[in-house]
Amino acid sequence: MLNRYSRVEMEKIFSEKNKYQKWLEVELAVVKARMELGEVPNKIYEKIKNNSKFNVDRIKEIEKETRHDMLAFIENVNENLGNESKYIHEGITSNDIKDTGLALQLGEALNLVQKGLKKLKDVIKENALLHKDTVMIGRTHGIHAEPITFGLKLAVWYKEIERHQKRLIQVEDIIKVGQISGAVGTFATINPEVEELVMNELGLNTALVTNQILQRDRHADLMSKINLIASSLEKFSTEIRNLQRTDILEVEENFSKGQKGSSAMPHKKNPIVSERISGLARVIRGNLIPAFENVNLWHERDLTHSSVERIILPDSLILIDYMIDKFTDILKNLKVNKNTMKLNINKTNGLIYSQKVMLALIEKGLDREKAYELVQRNAMKSWEKDESFQKMIENDGEVMTYLNKEEIEKIFNYENFLNEIDYIFERGKLK
Repeated sequence: MLNRYSRVEMEKIFSEKNKYQKWLEVELAVVKARMELGEVPNKIYEKIKNNSKFNVDRIKEIEKETRHDMLAFIENVNENLGNESKYIHEGITSNDIKDTGLALQLGEALNLVQKGLKKLKDVIKENALLHKDTVMIGRTHGIHAEPITFGLKLAVWYKEIERHQKRLIQVEDIIKVGQISGAVGTFATINPEVEELVMNELGLNTALVTNQILQRDRHADLMSKINLIASSLEKFSTEIRNLQRTDILEVEENFSKGQKGSSAMPHKKNPIVSERISGLARVIRGNLIPAFENVNLWHERDLTHSSVERIILPDSLILIDYMIDKFTDILKNLKVNKNTMKLNINKTNGLIYSQKVMLALIEKGLDREKAYELVQRNAMKSWEKDESFQKMIENDGEVMTYLNKEEIEKIFNYENFLNEIDYIFERGKLK
């Protein structure tokens, strides 16, 4: 992953150094478990624990010859040990270490993503409450519908992030799983009790039935959850981009001092971070199909998944961490143009009240079809002539046989649309 789209903490989790550190932790946990079961002398375990270390450059050097990263790692660790090195990796297979180590890395990454989501949710809530009564036009199909508030729009996002938090909690139980079961999962060369002790030591769940590897439906599930988060962030960013369009201009990304919007047009202020998030969501979505294809492996295991997930897992988690952080920053510094929002509400000359007029006519005894026809014919005239819908209604003698001017005045008030906003916030637990 490019450093441009990486944050230091997540990048460290997927560094070569941290990967080998996790492998070493698993190897040492296996030796410790065997020591506790009386299979390895206590003194030998202490010597291994105190002297085991690795060097990333040396591992790469050895791997050039072995063409096997796990054997290169073990050889490097053993270079720092004596005869006790025979207890390292005894009776287990590469993926006992690799998959269990990966589970530790993914656990760290999930924890970091959860922290980011919490921070983002808090910022969304803060802005939702701030703009709970900031009136704007609601849009369906890109067309003016009826008034909402900007806070309500953000409250929708708040609940969406809350669902993502729950999904990640669910997937943690599936992904934070390890195995120490030997070449094809039969425990033919390792005591099953070792596995239980190792997982307790590492804070992982145990894969109760497996073969040579942890099954990749687990990792595909994780990628699905990451993609859902990315899709939400793209949706939020697309909304910011649309609302920043010059002909709408209801919100704007922060434009810092010295920032340039265009190399050719000095007036430009573009929603570049929102666009970046939308673009990066495409990359994460592109990683989803390979994750699902990794589920299908030959027999007890093949290598087709390995090269793929060396790319898609780190890259996707690094990107989602970056995207969460950037969108949080967007909302923290978002400019909300309240006056423009009010101006936009009035662009359609009161057509937004068409449903309210129709319902008022129905309450007076008209059937729905007739009420709809009366309102629509005036709405179309207002649209075509670019004149006040309220005046059209007041000048329609047939309509006014059912409604009086005072009733019309009460209808044409956008506050009528917002009576239940407080209730919605209370129900959504945003108070």
